Amino acid sequence: MSATYMHIGIPITNKKPGMVYNEGAKFWVSNVDDYDYKIEYLKFEEGTPFPEEIHRNPHVAYKVDDLEHYIADADSVICGPMAANDKGDRLAFVWKDGAILELYQEA
Repeated sequence: MSATYMHIGIPITNKKPGMVYNEGAKFWVSNVDDYDYKIEYLKFEEGTPFPEEIHRNPHVAYKVDDLEHYIADADSVICGPMAANDKGDRLAFVWKDGAILELYQEA
């Protein structure tokens, strides 16, 4: 099993320059490569399918090689697994050891 750090996600209430809107999931997101230390800023809009826990708390994202294994190891699942894009990548948000983790598996 392997997990590789991807980014830290920080919810914000005001948009930053250069953020892109995800219409399907109703949130704004920054490009992690625009910021030192791989920071992803997220601004959620009303009607987003993401649970309130993710709107209010930071998360740490990892690329994993076996999404189901890491989900089974989590303390609880917040949401997912779900499609991340049209390439077949999948993700889930979980609680593990008091932290929110985004687990991301490429197809």
